[in-house]
Amino acid sequence: MAAVAALGTFGLVIGSFLNVVIYRVPLGRSIVSPASACGSCGHEIRAYDNIPLVSWVLLRGKCRDCAAPISVRYPLVELAVGVFFAVVAFRFVPVPPFSGLELASGIIVLVAFLYFAAISLALAVIDVEKRRLPNAIVLPAYPVIAVLLTVAAALTGAWTALLVALLGGVIVGGVYLALALARPGAMGLGDVKLAGVIGILLGWLGWEALAVGAIAAFLLGGIVGVGMLVAGRGRKASLAFGPWMLAGAWIGILAGQPIAHSYLQLFGVAGS
Repeated sequence: MAAVAALGTFGLVIGSFLNVVIYRVPLGRSIVSPASACGSCGHEIRAYDNIPLVSWVLLRGKCRDCAAPISVRYPLVELAVGVFFAVVAFRFVPVPPFSGLELASGIIVLVAFLYFAAISLALAVIDVEKRRLPNAIVLPAYPVIAVLLTVAAALTGAWTALLVALLGGVIVGGVYLALALARPGAMGLGDVKLAGVIGILLGWLGWEALAVGAIAAFLLGGIVGVGMLVAGRGRKASLAFGPWMLAGAWIGILAGQPIAHSYLQLFGVAGS
C-alpha cells in the first residue's frame, strides 16, 4: 500500500526528531532550539548530515568535523520509528468502502495511534536509559488523544467506543495506582500516569484489546524479571517497567481481539 510506504518513510523523519526528544527532554532542555549539534565539538549539524539513516551511513558513524563517534542508537531509533509507523499504518489506514465521515474518522484514529507509536519509542528508550517516564511526554498525551478520539467518535457516532476508552483509562490507571500505593517504590508514578494513556487507547479498540494489552504488560515484565534473577542480577536489580507496559499495550492494539478470541475458543467459550 502506498499509504504504508509513505507513512513508513515519514516515520524515519519523525525518528530523527525523536532522537532530539530522547536526548533533551530528560535534561529539561528545549526540543526546538538550539539546532542539533555534535555532542563532542559543538558544531551545528548541517542539513545534509541530518538525513535519516543515510547521513549516519555516509559519515560512517562519525562527526564530520571532529570524527567523534555517533551512537548507533540514532539510526536504530529512526529505523524503528519508520517500521513502527508502517505497521500502524497497515493496521489503521481506512480500507474502502467507507463514507466521507468514516474516512475522516479513520484518519483521525490513525493519527492518534501514530502519535502513540512515536511517544512509545521515546518513552521506552528514556526509561531504559534514565529510569524515567517524563511528564513532558506523558501528560500532553492525555489531551491530545482525548481530543482526537472525541472528534473521531463525533464524526461517526462511536460514543460507545469513546465510553469504553474512558473506562479503560480509569481502570488501567486505577490498577497501577493501587499497586503503587500498596507497595511504595515498586511501581513508579510515571508508570501510573502512562497506564491511563494506555488504557484509553486500548479501551477505544474494545474490551478484548484492553484485557490482552493490560495482562501482556505484566506477563512480559514478569518474564524479564525472572530472567534477570536467573541471570544472577539479584532481587535488587532495577527493572524499567515502562517498555514492557508499552510492549504489552501494542500487543493489545495490534492483535488483542484475535488473541482474546483464540484464548476463549481454547476453553470453549467462544464459537469457532
